[in-house]
Amino acid sequence: MNELIGRVFSFEKTVFPNQSDLYGKLATQGQSPKALMISCADSRVVPEHIMQAEPGDLFVCRNAGNIVPPFAQKIGGVSATVEYAVMALGVRDIIVCGHSDCGAMKAVAHPEMVASMPNVAVWLNHSDAAQKVVADAYPGLGETDRVRAISLENVVAQIAHLRTHPSVASGIARGEIALHGWFVDIHAGQILALDGETDRFVVVRDDTPLPVAVKPARRRAADFDLVEAAE
Repeated sequence: MNELIGRVFSFEKTVFPNQSDLYGKLATQGQSPKALMISCADSRVVPEHIMQAEPGDLFVCRNAGNIVPPFAQKIGGVSATVEYAVMALGVRDIIVCGHSDCGAMKAVAHPEMVASMPNVAVWLNHSDAAQKVVADAYPGLGETDRVRAISLENVVAQIAHLRTHPSVASGIARGEIALHGWFVDIHAGQILALDGETDRFVVVRDDTPLPVAVKPARRRAADFDLVEAAE
């Protein structure tokens, strides 16, 4: 803890003075983050560090397993964060970011690991779809590959949950919100992104377009133009 406190002093004496103009602008003009990132609480995965973000760039929500519960009337911290980011801050890009060697996903694979942690066990029920997909569609995987597959499918599942939130669904319908699924490979130092056209994760490269899970495009099921023309 003393080491961490020492870094606080370093921030006050060095970091803040060097960025005082930026902090002054943020303090007087407020924030306008470029994206909402929902990532795991794992200490090895730091969204601001991964994206080399400056203060004010990212609106961040972290929890065990980078989980987004489906929308419900019951109030939850993740749901409130999503709603605020979209409706108050006008965020147009939402990233769900998983990672390798995830303890939460190991517990999804082996529920007995959290048998004495009732709150964690219930929370991880939001990843049941990922576990079921891997159990039924990925036969014969070894333990390491099984946990990795659950981690990747969990990102897909949480993006599906995101789309149940009214503010997100409305933004998608208007073509104003894009959803991204990312996976940080801690061992390789790589970022994988979900390509919504192929439904596969691919390594992000600086010489190719960024894969997007749900691209911003107007999505309206009812074609009233055709109905009106027919009348």
